[in-house]
Amino acid sequence: MSYLIKPENYRALLDLQQTELAIKKIKDFFLSSISTELRLRRVTAPLFVLKGLGMNDDLNGVERPVAFPIRDMGDAKAEVVHSLAKWKRVTLAEYRVPPGYGIITDMNAIRADEEMGNLHSLYVDQWDWERVVTKEQRTTEYLKKIVRRIYSAILRTEFYICETYPQLQPFLPEDVYFIHAEELRRRYPDLTPKERENAVCREHGAVFIMGIGGPLGDGRVHDMRAPDYDDYSTPAEEGLEGLNGDLLVWYPTLGRAVELSSMGIRVDREALLRQLRLSGKEERKELYFHRRLLEGSLPLTIGGGIGQSRLCMVLLHKAHVGETQSSIWPEDMRRECREAGMTLI
Repeated sequence: MSYLIKPENYRALLDLQQTELAIKKIKDFFLSSISTELRLRRVTAPLFVLKGLGMNDDLNGVERPVAFPIRDMGDAKAEVVHSLAKWKRVTLAEYRVPPGYGIITDMNAIRADEEMGNLHSLYVDQWDWERVVTKEQRTTEYLKKIVRRIYSAILRTEFYICETYPQLQPFLPEDVYFIHAEELRRRYPDLTPKERENAVCREHGAVFIMGIGGPLGDGRVHDMRAPDYDDYSTPAEEGLEGLNGDLLVWYPTLGRAVELSSMGIRVDREALLRQLRLSGKEERKELYFHRRLLEGSLPLTIGGGIGQSRLCMVLLHKAHVGETQSSIWPEDMRRECREAGMTLI
């Protein structure tokens, strides 16, 4: 079901032509900045992968991938990627990338089960990145260090685009506030997870919520995660140590929190076995990706995705992601957006 927020008296600060130019400026500048910050090399990525290898990502575990038969391969099924979390890890192994370095790529995907609205589209474009780490770096403090570096690249990009277009005024805070999902639950016990995100982001401006995917003190999860890429299952009672999370900012244009990145330290052998068992997905141990991880032929990594169109939307003060990307939208949403001053590309 589609859902639309219509900000009162909304007016785009850049016209269509300015917007297209600004999108390219943001994408070029941010890619250069994040690549330097994290020592990432650009690589070419697939739009689809073969079904049955365990290479595609399940996201929340329920989304259906877009699939099609390949005539020249005996009608073997290919799946359009949801993201590249597993593919990147295999690529790091094949390229023999050492610790402290990584890869980044333009990821384009189709997510047919998305609930379309101001922030969600059928078409997903993000910078997918992955970096090799050592065993000693699989800690919460290292995760925070990488988050701060990513946020620094976002702040530099905001400064650059606001200098280029003076009608845009910077609004992001200087620092990121870190909180575990369990601590957030205890702080706002009567709110839903999304309401908690809005509350903490309204207060702090930029927030990284850790420990997403594992059960909290009430037995529920803050949000769902597939069991075979992020390491999320550190029990809450063990000092609230989180190895994954989401980076969100308070976005005044829509009056709500907006997620810019989902990332984390990836599962090692022990975490994979534990999370597959807890999620009832132990049959995945026989898939190609999972066998390679269990046999030790894949490196330890940290990685994630940063939404391209969504970052452009936030930095250009747009009210709808369709103002910074071209996709398919319900006709009634297009009409409502047009009437509300949101010109969808």
